[in-house]
Amino acid sequence: NFPLSVATRDDRIALANSDGMVAMLNAKTGKDIWRFTLPKTNVSAGVGSDGQQVALVTRDNQLVVMQDAKVQWRQTLPAQSFTPPLVAGQRVFVLTADRSVLAFDGATGQKLWAQQRPGEPLVLKQAGVLTAFKNTLLVGLSGRLAGMDPSTGVVVWESAIATPRGTNDMERLVDLIGPSDRMGDVVCARAFQAQIGCVDAQKGQGIWTRPSVGDRGLSGNANLVLAPLANGVVQAWRREDGERVWETERLKYRLLSAPLVTPKGIVVADSGGYVYLLSLADGALLNRLKMDGELAAAPVATADTYILVSREGRVTGLNLP
Repeated sequence: NFPLSVATRDDRIALANSDGMVAMLNAKTGKDIWRFTLPKTNVSAGVGSDGQQVALVTRDNQLVVMQDAKVQWRQTLPAQSFTPPLVAGQRVFVLTADRSVLAFDGATGQKLWAQQRPGEPLVLKQAGVLTAFKNTLLVGLSGRLAGMDPSTGVVVWESAIATPRGTNDMERLVDLIGPSDRMGDVVCARAFQAQIGCVDAQKGQGIWTRPSVGDRGLSGNANLVLAPLANGVVQAWRREDGERVWETERLKYRLLSAPLVTPKGIVVADSGGYVYLLSLADGALLNRLKMDGELAAAPVATADTYILVSREGRVTGLNLP
């Protein structure tokens, strides 16, 4: 029943669960703006939202776009998708598991273009990277971050964060995973169990990459990039050059969510239902909070509120002291 991802825009939170319930909430009060259940629908990816439209992908490969508790249109996709669609600039963009990128007209659902990149045969069953930078569409294709023209789908630039290595398909799997992080012109992302790196998205040039074995996305601010390792160690790198600033074993051996960097500290949750606030200076534990159940998605921020969603579907808005 758990939510797949949470989209925030202005004072609105859009979310869906795997059984097809879709809701738009007020971020300040948590009250419903609208709620709708798609009958007999299992959701595989979503939600993406611009604050008005909400887009998701079903397990039978349907892209469903809604607004104000009504389905506006549906389109059948050529393959499965595990990445929330991107709703931006009156268009809806989708990244599918065969590494195709598709664009649809937000109002009519008409397909505008599709681009497919031949890649490794295996793909991760978790959300990849699909986001916007100015007037460029940023897409994770295998271990590379690609900048695409959103009007045509033409790849304008590519930058490798990790390169496939190994003798079999399993060893060569290096998909980029979300959430990624953007500050100014610099976008940072993690390649599954391999590396993290930052790219100048204006120039389309890689700035740095560092080995980092983890399967959750990352977060950052103007100075730091933060990511947990697979063993629960949390690491911080300097954003400008990738130098290691600190690492903390305070949460070692816990199964951690992707982090959320806030002005008050780093918010990260574990599989036991605890939410931690770590110091930006050195990773020291500042606060700990027990939630009702495990988090289902990475923490997200909207305005001054931090949104946590449990696997039981409870949505909590926090103000950090």
